[in-house]
Amino acid sequence: MGRPPVFSAEVKTRIVLCVLSGETTIAQAARKEQVSEQSIGRWKAEFLEAGKTALAAGRSGPSTREEQLAAQVEDLTQALGEAAVELRVWKKSAEGRLGPSRTSR
Repeated sequence: MGRPPVFSAEVKTRIVLCVLSGETTIAQAARKEQVSEQSIGRWKAEFLEAGKTALAAGRSGPSTREEQLAAQVEDLTQALGEAAVELRVWKKSAEGRLGPSRTSR
């Protein structure tokens, strides 16, 4: 027996929305997409539960992933600024010992 097909989130969403809108039944969608009725039923339940969770949280701001990326950008920006300051200090220190460099002008 082969592996069941792997469906992308977009395909699962399209199938579930067709079932929820009444365009098709779970049985019809299962036959058309060659997947079990149980799988479509599970996708539908997961879809509805995720929707309830999102509505209950009342989140209209950035997602957790977006917050993580923003924090990472902030950390990297700070590190870059610190590195630039260190480089400036090293250049000034070297100029004090060796005289002005040709590239510093």
